[in-house]
Amino acid sequence: MRKLLVYMKGYEKESVLAPLFKMLEALFELFVPLVMAAVIDVGIGGRDRGYIIKMCLVLVALGLIGLVCSITAQYFAAKAATGFSTVLRRKLFGHIQSLSYTEMDQAGTSTLITRMTSDVNQVQSGVNLVLRLFLRSPFIVFGAMIMAFTVDERAAMVFVVTIPLLAVVVFGIMIWTMPMYRRVQGALDRVLGLTRENLTGVRVVRAFRMEEEEREKFQKENERLTDLQKFVGRISGLMNPVTYIIVNGAVIVLLFTGAVRVDSGILTQGQVVALVNYMNQILVELVKLANLIITVTKSVACGNRIQSVLEMSSSMKDGEYEGDGTVRSVRFEHVGLVYAGAGGESLTDIDFEARSGETIGVIGGTGSGKTSLVNLIPRFYDATSGAVRINGRDVKDYRIEKLRSLIGIVPQKAVLFEGTVADNLRWGKKDATEEEMLEALTVAQARDFVMERPDGLQEKIAQGGRNLSGGQRQRLTIARALTGNPGILILDDSASALDFATDAALRKALREMKGSPVVFIVSQRTSSIRHADRIVVLEDGHVAGIGTHEELLQSCPVYQEIHDSQFERPSAQGAVGAGKEETAHA
Repeated sequence: MRKLLVYMKGYEKESVLAPLFKMLEALFELFVPLVMAAVIDVGIGGRDRGYIIKMCLVLVALGLIGLVCSITAQYFAAKAATGFSTVLRRKLFGHIQSLSYTEMDQAGTSTLITRMTSDVNQVQSGVNLVLRLFLRSPFIVFGAMIMAFTVDERAAMVFVVTIPLLAVVVFGIMIWTMPMYRRVQGALDRVLGLTRENLTGVRVVRAFRMEEEEREKFQKENERLTDLQKFVGRISGLMNPVTYIIVNGAVIVLLFTGAVRVDSGILTQGQVVALVNYMNQILVELVKLANLIITVTKSVACGNRIQSVLEMSSSMKDGEYEGDGTVRSVRFEHVGLVYAGAGGESLTDIDFEARSGETIGVIGGTGSGKTSLVNLIPRFYDATSGAVRINGRDVKDYRIEKLRSLIGIVPQKAVLFEGTVADNLRWGKKDATEEEMLEALTVAQARDFVMERPDGLQEKIAQGGRNLSGGQRQRLTIARALTGNPGILILDDSASALDFATDAALRKALREMKGSPVVFIVSQRTSSIRHADRIVVLEDGHVAGIGTHEELLQSCPVYQEIHDSQFERPSAQGAVGAGKEETAHA
């Protein structure tokens, strides 16, 4: 948590002024019991009405000055805490963006969301309360004890015994509850993860009639979180009653001692009232301090969780090579890949080369490593053995930003962002002209449906592209990748929602694209890759075959099986006859 305080830089003035004004308020508050003692002993005892009125005006003045000091302190504390959380949240978000897919997979999306939202808000609340109360409460506690000694030393000894007892209770409970709050936040992570998963997959849940099962699963995790919160809440709840018992016991002793000393003529009634008021001030401040410590305990636990993310370093080191902005070849040189925490290799000894203008099809069964293969090119993951080379240079040597500027990627899931069509297309190139965007839409077979809309390129897209069909979303994501005129184009099963005619038109347009990019098409359908210059067939992370469509139909059993599951190929005809039939079908 201490390491996070570096983000208070720039708010040093507010961090000093907030507690300073709070202590000024506390100072004026400490004079109130003495004024009340004077009212009782001099004003009421002497029946001096003028003196009583004068002292009451002093009390009002002390209250008003205290109010001004309190509001000023609150302003500075809120400004510092809000500014601190803004800087921290920005730093945390930037750091998460710098992490590789490996670290994000290990941390988990729901955990990172909790760190960004709930944990940062809790830390902000803790900083605000610390600036306002952390010095004020101890100042009043020890100030009240000192003021009590100015009234009567013997009676003040009650304060000397009471304050250490209260400190043991307060700090003992704090030490006890701190690790428990970490467990509470961990349980909150799991509830958030389950909630996110259900809301994201709500259609699947309903389609399979799993509402009741998911409800029970959520209830189980929610009850676990509730039980943890109740348990730690009961322990924290001990603080108030125990402190009340100690303080009220001290008040009883103080009244007894004061009564004896008043009877002996050593103390006046006003001085006893002042001593009781000081004890009550201590009680009020310790209640505030108890609540402060509960909040600070939560904040420290949350701050440590945030710091653990900030200390998570990316396993992917940035290179320094800039390149010349062109792509002449992409080579996989005996590449292997093992995911963190996985038992075995996801890819093994992948070796082939693609040159500028070539189209490479990648096909295989579910879990064969198709997406893993293309994810190595932009360094979403790093090869654990061998090397992926662009223009003969290992991709690890490239600056990551420069490397990815050469690549246009269309992921499996078509993700669009809230804004206009043009806003989304400019993700591919920030300064893309209208002509460039229209050209990309034409190649992606999306120009017709976009220009049919009333606002054309300025048509609004809802979050996640909810106001578009699946095929329209896929075509817009393809157009987004094409807007930047990439040297490498990766289409990761990105035409699954397209009909055969649109898919064929898309493939034809890609072959005729200017710039001759290296195109990787990952697909489950042989019809989508049959015209590729070469097709890489994967099986359990191994290369089962490399060749053209016709060559693989003759020599690769895995490819034959995939093909035959999609098309009926009469055994009497050869591969050539089958090819004619598929062409007609497509």
